[in-house]
Amino acid sequence: MFFVDTLKFEGLGNRSYLAGGARRAVVVDPPRDIDQVIAAAARRGARIVYVAETHVHNDYVSGGLELARVTGARYLVPAAADVAFARTPVEHGDTADVDEGLVLRAVATPGHTPHHTSYVLEDGGRAVAAFTGGSLLIGTVGRPDLVEPRLTERLAREQHASAHRLAAALDDEVRVLPTHGFGSFCSSSSQAAGDATTIGKERRTNDALTLDADAFVAQLLAGLEEIPAYYAHMGPANAAGPAPVDLTPPEPADAARIAERLAAGEWAVDLRGRVAFAEGHVAGSYNFEGDGRLATYLAWLIPWGKPVTLLADTPDQIAAAQRELVRVGIDRPAGAATGDPYTWIPAGDRLASFPRASFADLAAARERGEPVVVLDVRRAVERAAGCVEGAVHIPIHELHDRLDTVPPGTVWVHCAGGMRAAIGASLLDAVGRRVVAVDDGFESAAEAGLRVVGS
Repeated sequence: MFFVDTLKFEGLGNRSYLAGGARRAVVVDPPRDIDQVIAAAARRGARIVYVAETHVHNDYVSGGLELARVTGARYLVPAAADVAFARTPVEHGDTADVDEGLVLRAVATPGHTPHHTSYVLEDGGRAVAAFTGGSLLIGTVGRPDLVEPRLTERLAREQHASAHRLAAALDDEVRVLPTHGFGSFCSSSSQAAGDATTIGKERRTNDALTLDADAFVAQLLAGLEEIPAYYAHMGPANAAGPAPVDLTPPEPADAARIAERLAAGEWAVDLRGRVAFAEGHVAGSYNFEGDGRLATYLAWLIPWGKPVTLLADTPDQIAAAQRELVRVGIDRPAGAATGDPYTWIPAGDRLASFPRASFADLAAARERGEPVVVLDVRRAVERAAGCVEGAVHIPIHELHDRLDTVPPGTVWVHCAGGMRAAIGASLLDAVGRRVVAVDDGFESAAEAGLRVVGS
């Protein structure tokens, strides 16, 4: 008997896997905070004997090197990957005996990176699961443009060939277990609905397996979106060999210390929900909801290496945020404060605030003839499907560097659902602009009577 346990990381849109038998196990593409992987193996009563990387990751910092060191496992890394640490190099066709009758077989699947390798789990000689990393995803494939622009088209063609290599080698019922594709920006497009798939399902529905190479490559390249800025730091960190993480609580920050850090140009990030933040927050702080996509958006917007102080309701929220942030290389907050936000400001000072509104409120303001500026902070691909007539478009990941290009007036910031609008409103509020955060689904814009047009 074998098992496969899935570890989900919703903030990054990724998965890691623990697979094994009665006594021994392998971990595929582990997160940097390895304690939860070790705990999962302990619950199974299995010793981790292999740690396998499908590729040098560009979207998160791996815990593979540290996990192998702590557990004594062999660290399997594609042989062609250029890394600075000792590992067991893996070539196409190599096998590893995980447990009695349970074998891991390497399959070369270049495309997401030139060295990308998938791993097929075989039970008694029969393939039962394929860990496909950034190769074959659910309804799509991993993007081919993260390594080097001049390689993008070649890697796109290799993605097509790799998908067909897997489909030709595996039966329909074999489970496909990708690392990316659950909201990750490493995916070449939005994944199909669902949390699980098989080779048979992908054979019927995945464009990589239903289109010829030329049509697939043209479609793939046309659909590529922006690359998060922090990705530039992930590959080098993984190739060098990431350091262990320190998840001990950060230094407490009182009102004076928070003010001091803000005055020094550092970031104070308020993890509370956007409703609470809008009602009252430290002037100059930014709102990145802790239960949103904290790691992705904070790492994308913050100048790399900028110290950050975290503000939250509870210590547990700070701890959860720390765990999210170490996965993208933001290791030690400069400080943290919890509890009543009035304790985060000097006595006698007032909290800053700004209003929230719906698209119906925006329509009413326009109807009254108020001189409003509508700011759309969605991605370009979202805007292409329809936008509010007259709206200024600055994607949220560009806004911090383009604040001075936002037209004068009261700025009504919107996105698709409210989370990114809250981030954008907080960025503008911090520099003294009058803002209204539209906390509403974009589908309500037309229903409210606003004219929605093509971009």
